[in-house]
Amino acid sequence: MKLSIIKNYKIAIFIITLLFMFSCAKKGKKQYDIVVSDVNLVEIENGNITTKTVYITDGKIVKIESLDSVDIYETKNKIDGTNKYLLPGFWDNHIHLRGGDSLVQENRNLLPLFIANGITSVRDAGGDLTSEILTWRKEIKNNELIGPTIYTSGPKLDGANATWAGSLPIESVEDITKALDSLEKIPSDFVKIYDSKISRENYLEILKQASARGIISSGHMPFTVELNEAVNSGIGAIEHLYYILKGCSSQESEITQAIIRKELGFWGAMDDLIKSYNDSIAQQTFKDLKEANTYVVPTLHIGDILSYLDEVDHSNDPYLKIIGKGIIKTYEGRIKRALTASNESKKSRKELNTFFKGLTKSLQDADVKLLAGSDSGAFNSYTYSGISLHKELEAMVSAGLTPLQAIQTSAYHGSQYLKKDKVCGTIKIGKVSDLVILNSNPIQNIKNTQDIYKVIKGKKIYDPKNL
Repeated sequence: MKLSIIKNYKIAIFIITLLFMFSCAKKGKKQYDIVVSDVNLVEIENGNITTKTVYITDGKIVKIESLDSVDIYETKNKIDGTNKYLLPGFWDNHIHLRGGDSLVQENRNLLPLFIANGITSVRDAGGDLTSEILTWRKEIKNNELIGPTIYTSGPKLDGANATWAGSLPIESVEDITKALDSLEKIPSDFVKIYDSKISRENYLEILKQASARGIISSGHMPFTVELNEAVNSGIGAIEHLYYILKGCSSQESEITQAIIRKELGFWGAMDDLIKSYNDSIAQQTFKDLKEANTYVVPTLHIGDILSYLDEVDHSNDPYLKIIGKGIIKTYEGRIKRALTASNESKKSRKELNTFFKGLTKSLQDADVKLLAGSDSGAFNSYTYSGISLHKELEAMVSAGLTPLQAIQTSAYHGSQYLKKDKVCGTIKIGKVSDLVILNSNPIQNIKNTQDIYKVIKGKKIYDPKNL
């Protein structure tokens, strides 16, 4: 009896010891919020692909290893990345959240579409919903709303009686100082200048004051200004290619003066600019853009959409079932103008659109930094939030860029332009865990950017099918 008690006692001690050792081992294991194991990590800087395991904690990448060592860590969120491809979450570098009070909810409803398309950051290029955007940013940060990081310009700067609602009217140097003060208080992430009413003098003064304050700038350019003047005054990014075309013309000065004298208008100048395009002048312009580190946003996809509004039937577009009816109604203006335009105008628009594709390839060949932006949002007919960024990447490849070059214009260049590249834009230890996992290799085929398996936004994992 005594021997039996001793034997049972030893067995109990042995079991307790094992449990204690197991508990210690468990406590000794490193805890991670998310682990993506054995994934093909795409180095967006150069296109190299290596198999890695990526460890994420508190919304940041904390470790990247070659092998998955499951015996030394624990996680509640393990993603098997075998045969899949990991990239930085995409950026759409030109969207619009706008439309006034009646479209607030419809704009808010657009935000999950970006995440569903692997877009973890967007650049809102001016609108009339600044206070709402600031609220949405806070809700997204607190995981109360599904959506991308929103970098916003706040209201656009333009002249009096501007085209777009919510724009800050600039009629004097004092107006510029007050406007920039107000943008810094928001705080906005960059200043956006529009060209519908702004004067030549005020446009250049905005750029000079913004540069002096260290504020990032972007915008259209009034045709009363020459491109080199805008670049020399410090503009950070040129939105759309009309203004690049102007700077490549052998007749830029003459056309500028004709516009100042009101003898010529914006659209009337296009044929003259194309006819006077000069390759040697263009190459010098590209060199100036590169040296000034001025980015260019081609917006090719919306160009394709708007150039063929008179021919393409969009009534069966799947996204029309998702987009709010109020936003869809804002499409009517552009559609009506396209349908009622003269045959000559329709032809010229298509020719200009084709020309811009060649211009995009020339800019890329000259190593000018491009930004992928969709221009999606209310009033921009059939240019849908989320998917249009992928269509923009396709359009760039169609223009002659490689898939890698096109992808670099998204998060990689976007983070550099906004000076956020120390915290995002590439997959590195210490950077935020805004990531997209693809089922197939996007370097081989640009359409594979749409073949999304999972999206990681900070601490959250999203399945696009559920969104």
